[in-house]
Amino acid sequence: MTLKPLGDRVLVKPAPKEEKTATGLYISSGAQEKPQRGEVIAVGAGKLDDNGNRMTMDVKVGDQVFYGKFGGNEVKVDGEDLLLLRVDDIYAVIED
Repeated sequence: MTLKPLGDRVLVKPAPKEEKTATGLYISSGAQEKPQRGEVIAVGAGKLDDNGNRMTMDVKVGDQVFYGKFGGNEVKVDGEDLLLLRVDDIYAVIED
């Protein structure tokens, strides 16, 4: 199955949850926080402005991003957990 986000929505593959601390201790599954980092795997065409013109998106497929902890909707595509969110829920693009 393929998902094509509409408007200003973005499909993100969340980074894996941290299972160990920096010192090597394992974190229980109940204490693991939801990831706030992920990779953009699909982007909508963009939102329409008041004049009907398409606004450009700030992210593109392949970008590594930080997003809001409670933003978006979780979806499962071909057994993979993904996050569908609005571009406004993305706080930053990670650049090397």
